Amino acid sequence: MKRRMIMMAPLFAGLLMTATSYAQTSLSEEMAFRVKNEAFNNSHVEELAQFMTDDLGPRLAASKMKLRSEKMVIDKLGEMGLTNPRAEFAYDFAKGGWDNEKVYAAMTAPYYCAFAANPKAWSGSTNGLVEAECVALEVEKEADLEKYKGKLAGKIVLMPVQQTYEMSFEPLASRYTEEELEELALDPRPRAPRRRGGTDWQAARKLQQAIMDMLRQENVVAVVSGSGTFNVPSSRGVQYKVGDPEPLPEVVLPIEDHGRMVRMLTKGEPVKMALEIKNVFTDNQKINNVIAEIPGTDPKLKDEVVLIGAHLDSWHGGTGGADNASGCIVMMEAMRIIKALGVSPRRTIRIALWGGEEQGLYGSRGYAKRYLYDAEKNKKLSGFEDFALYLNMDNGSGRFRGIYLEENDAAVPFFKEWGKALESLGFTTLTLRKTSGTDHLSFTRYGLPAFQFIQDELEYDRTYHTVMDTYERLSLSDLTVDAAMVAWLALNAAMDDKTVPVKPGYPVAEAAR
Repeated sequence: MKRRMIMMAPLFAGLLMTATSYAQTSLSEEMAFRVKNEAFNNSHVEELAQFMTDDLGPRLAASKMKLRSEKMVIDKLGEMGLTNPRAEFAYDFAKGGWDNEKVYAAMTAPYYCAFAANPKAWSGSTNGLVEAECVALEVEKEADLEKYKGKLAGKIVLMPVQQTYEMSFEPLASRYTEEELEELALDPRPRAPRRRGGTDWQAARKLQQAIMDMLRQENVVAVVSGSGTFNVPSSRGVQYKVGDPEPLPEVVLPIEDHGRMVRMLTKGEPVKMALEIKNVFTDNQKINNVIAEIPGTDPKLKDEVVLIGAHLDSWHGGTGGADNASGCIVMMEAMRIIKALGVSPRRTIRIALWGGEEQGLYGSRGYAKRYLYDAEKNKKLSGFEDFALYLNMDNGSGRFRGIYLEENDAAVPFFKEWGKALESLGFTTLTLRKTSGTDHLSFTRYGLPAFQFIQDELEYDRTYHTVMDTYERLSLSDLTVDAAMVAWLALNAAMDDKTVPVKPGYPVAEAAR
């Protein structure tokens, strides 16, 4: 990666001041005021929040709704004055597109009760409105399936209970305490590695596959699972690829409703359900990213890229408010702020709204494969040397409290210097800890400087991946502050004489794994 010392252009001389020996330049206090003033007194966060949730709707990977959202977001980025807003192909996607057009689920005996229900993504449809007797599976091993063979045709099958409700005495929404932030800030590397426990996931997957194979052979009407709580179903998917036979209709109920029917059946009380599920498959085997830029202007640095991003795709039940309209809102608003200030960055600042994150980081992985690193050949591509920084957001809409620095000690001086102007907003914690589960991993695997923020959790864990993940899960005030922080950090990274180094020993060691 380039580590160039260069002279400042006169255009930026008034914006820059000397900082540490590591982060050579930091934007002025005047510029910090301008960023905050634009963010707080001319915020477009509420408009963007409604656009990203209410207007776009659900955005399952490769679905018709996801393709629709890409076009609408491209138009929005163009309205903001960003350069070359576009959809870029990222990765082949064997599952193809899938959209839910109708779902109705109710218990009709021993009494009527309509349920909040969510079909599993890539599952099949019922033959119109169907009503059938229910059977509760009691299966712990493959041998248990024998007792059901020849007895399930025309039945609605309730899968075994996997989750039960435990009363919580914790608040529904919470913020980090000072003690928790102090704990996060400790270097984790001297500590013993965490042992993995729990069930053997490979054995569990094998059993699940055996169950579904048997149910298909038995010609059941539909399959009902329990997932999600507070009478809110979660979002899940099934194994499928384009060209396979259409899967069985599968629907998810909240654990309260699924558990009620299982308990009744276990006691010997007959239960019936009525279901109508209509899903549509499309042969769209592509994952796209939406990308736009504010071009760099320094002749020597303009090809280097400060990348900010979040994933555009969501699950299909809600509108992906916390996961991850929140991240898209912040990154789009940050770009709007920078554009509104009229500052010409030395490096290019690029926004990337990833596709297919929920299905396996497809969008960001595709970007890395295209621009940064050929893992098959263990070869850096031209974009690797020009990769200055990546900032990711994917933990709901809570306030940024700091940043995970992925055991990259060399990043600390940069964020210490850049973060001084953000301390009054609560950005105080730098931790060398790693965090996982989202798009920065597509870059950190090669040692590149890519980071995820420490955020107040608010209602995130309770609501993400459920039909409750909507506009209401957004804290607009927190998002407004977060956007100001991203704009400030991105501007600093784009103006600094130096860039955060690649972690020593990378990428060869990591790419060989």
